Amino acid sequence: MNLVKVPRYIPTATKYLDLAENRIASLQKSSLDHLLQLQVLNISQNSIRDIAEGTFGRTKNLSYLDLSYNRLTSLTKGMLSGLGNLTVFLLNNNVIQSIDLDAFASLVNVKSINLNSNMLHRLEEMSGVFNAIAAETLHIGDNGLVHFSTQNIPIVPKTLTELDVSKNPLVLCNITTDVLGSLLSLDLSSVGGNGSVVLHVAAGSCLKGMKKLPLGGIHMAPPEIRALLASIRNVSLEDIQLNNLQLQATDPLLLEICILHQNLRVLNLSGNSLNPLNGDGVFRPCVHLEHLDLSMNKLSSMSSSLFNNSVALRLLSLASNELTVVPEAVLGACGLESLDLSFNQIGRIDPQDFATLGKLKRLLLAGNKISRVAPSSFSGLFELTELQLGNNYLLEIANFSSDLKRLTTLSLRRNKLNFIQKHTFIHLQNLDCLNLIDNQISDLHEESFEGLSNLKHLLLGSNRLTAGILRGYIFSPVKSLKDLQLFDNCLTYPSSKKLDRAPFTSLKSLDHLAINSQAHNGLQHFPVNLLEGLDSLKELHAGNIAISHIDPNTFQYAPNISFLDLSNNAFKSINFSLLLHLPDLIELHLNKVGLQNLDFLKQARLINLKLLRATGNQIGLVNPAHIKAMPSLTFLDLRENPFMCACDNSWFQNWSLSGNKTQVIYFDRFTCTYPPNLKGMKLVNFNSNSCLIHFEFLLYISSSTIIIMTILVSFAYHFWRWHVVYAYYLFLALIYDSNRKRGRNERYKYDAFISYNAQDEQWVLNQLLPNLEGNNEWTLCLHHRDFEPGRPIIDNIVDNIYQSRKTICVISRHFLESEWCSREIQVASFRLFDERKDVLILVFLEDIPPDQLSPYHRMRKLVKKTTYLQWPQHQEERALFWLKLRTALKTAENKDESPLLSGIDSGPQC
Repeated sequence: MNLVKVPRYIPTATKYLDLAENRIASLQKSSLDHLLQLQVLNISQNSIRDIAEGTFGRTKNLSYLDLSYNRLTSLTKGMLSGLGNLTVFLLNNNVIQSIDLDAFASLVNVKSINLNSNMLHRLEEMSGVFNAIAAETLHIGDNGLVHFSTQNIPIVPKTLTELDVSKNPLVLCNITTDVLGSLLSLDLSSVGGNGSVVLHVAAGSCLKGMKKLPLGGIHMAPPEIRALLASIRNVSLEDIQLNNLQLQATDPLLLEICILHQNLRVLNLSGNSLNPLNGDGVFRPCVHLEHLDLSMNKLSSMSSSLFNNSVALRLLSLASNELTVVPEAVLGACGLESLDLSFNQIGRIDPQDFATLGKLKRLLLAGNKISRVAPSSFSGLFELTELQLGNNYLLEIANFSSDLKRLTTLSLRRNKLNFIQKHTFIHLQNLDCLNLIDNQISDLHEESFEGLSNLKHLLLGSNRLTAGILRGYIFSPVKSLKDLQLFDNCLTYPSSKKLDRAPFTSLKSLDHLAINSQAHNGLQHFPVNLLEGLDSLKELHAGNIAISHIDPNTFQYAPNISFLDLSNNAFKSINFSLLLHLPDLIELHLNKVGLQNLDFLKQARLINLKLLRATGNQIGLVNPAHIKAMPSLTFLDLRENPFMCACDNSWFQNWSLSGNKTQVIYFDRFTCTYPPNLKGMKLVNFNSNSCLIHFEFLLYISSSTIIIMTILVSFAYHFWRWHVVYAYYLFLALIYDSNRKRGRNERYKYDAFISYNAQDEQWVLNQLLPNLEGNNEWTLCLHHRDFEPGRPIIDNIVDNIYQSRKTICVISRHFLESEWCSREIQVASFRLFDERKDVLILVFLEDIPPDQLSPYHRMRKLVKKTTYLQWPQHQEERALFWLKLRTALKTAENKDESPLLSGIDSGPQC
């Protein structure tokens, strides 16, 4: 990803981190301090020259560290401190020239150290590595070492069992002390440089435990190698590598190797010049030899008795030679279990070729020129479990031998087969895997796979099969099939309509199906019931098959799919209902399908999805709803999409960088195409600070506003409460009045609306009603009697005041304290202002000082002096009171006050 430093956005819970192939030049103390749970770190193939002291101080759990292919020049104790739990340490292919003596002292658990291909030219320069007390494997090959002497190694971990000194230009190698006494393997292959190396091993027990000695490509003449092996005859070697030494078949070394080391079990002689190998006694002394590698020796012939008496031989490789027939010599190794004859020139298989190899389990014949297999070709191979016949010239195959009842793996890939006859495999009852990939098969018989009742893997990819061939009962004999590969065939369907007979109905156990294509000439249409019968299907590969639509009901036939690949198809959009049938989906691949967005995820209910790949589409925006729809998502790959560098994507940017649960693969490579002025910018570099909502500032503004409003409301309530209330009800009266004016009728329902407090109800009932409503003289409106039940009180007040010619307010101290009485007088006052009519009569039942009257009553005085009456306390004055009240009720609203009423100064004014 062209990173120049360890990104800080890597989740703190990361355990495995791969930073290989970047441009990191150094590791600072803070580079890894946030990765406390890190266990595996691959930071190879960078340009690291320096590691600061304490860099690994907080990565206490690190067990695997790969620093190979960098530019480190030295190793110090401070540089490696904190790696106490490290077990594997790879430092190969740097330019390390020195190692401090105590550099590896703290690496108390390291078991494998690789220092190959550095510049540690002297053994003393790497002596510090031998202080790793738990080391088991040490590689110091290809370092330019010229001298190797155990006298220059004061101490070696007792746990060290494998030492690799290969590819060093050694001139002298002296092993004269017992510091390497615990070694099981000493790799000296390809040592010696341009000249010949002098290798001296002192007699005694300095390599007493060694079992393996790789000497392949060593720059020593065969006689010198023989002398070396002779000098360590007391060492019980079991594995000797003598490959790539240009040995001849008659070389004394070859003839005496098993005499010098009679316990030899593995002998590698590949890459020599052993043709022809006609010596009858070459391997006769090798009575314990189990594994012999004679590959790449240009062998074209060998003695028929070459392996006679090689009863211990189990694995024999004759691969990559020039044999034209199966050599008769192999019949002498009657105990063979694996025979590799691949990549020779063998043209035929005769029945007698393997007649004595009844124990053979693995036979490799790939890469030859075999054109025919007869029923008797492999007779007698009762124990054979694997047969490789790929890369040959087979045009047809007859029935395989009935002796191959134990065969589990048969490869016929890359031949020229065009038809499989019926009963070809009928005897292969235990066959588990049949590989027919890359042939020219265009036809199958309904009984082609008869007898394969235990077959699990059938690979038919890269052939010429058509949809018509699969319509029959081709797969009926292989009901146990788990894996079917039909990729790159000629399967096409005319439409997406339901098939009369689906091809896979008998495969109830199938869990892997591949019908993808490389040439984009696949199905073209996906029949809705193509997957019918595949109840157990877990994995479907259907990429690049030239389809543009899939019926939403397609996957109801295979509801257990957990892996789905529909890449490289021209969908443009995915119907969410298509995926509703796949509740167990774990991996979904939708690369290059033309998706415009990920909206289909919102309703798809993919609660188990862990990996989504949708590269190369037209997705510009990812929002929280898309991610919320995939609660189990672990990996998200959206490369090569035209993202927007805009605030709409700021959430996705922050989530990708800080999310601890999901890794957005290669997020640093996401580039933007919109807006035009930011085209080409990496999404990771988009400055989203301008998109952030500063909640602290908003909280400050909100709280300040609330405090100020609270103060203002409190102030207004304390000083202007009644003015505000009056204005509010005045506004309500205005609204009700404007509604009434549209259909107002001048004919009144009542003569007067009586506004009074419940405490004064007895005066209204005992005094007011008998004197005004008696003899039906006046019609009064009383709220307890005439208000319409169920209506809002304010509606009743307004309507009844406007339906009355006058409003009589019976005022007392209780009246002034009543909320509803206050509202009634406010509405009546508004009617007075609005209609400019004298509609308000005030009756005071008691003396009330002016300072106790509400602002509404004082405001009435400012507008117009109106009619008011005082209820007399003396009985003799009450007749005059009733006379004045009746006179006030008779007064026309738009006329001046009656002379009887005007100018009265007694009682309160309002």
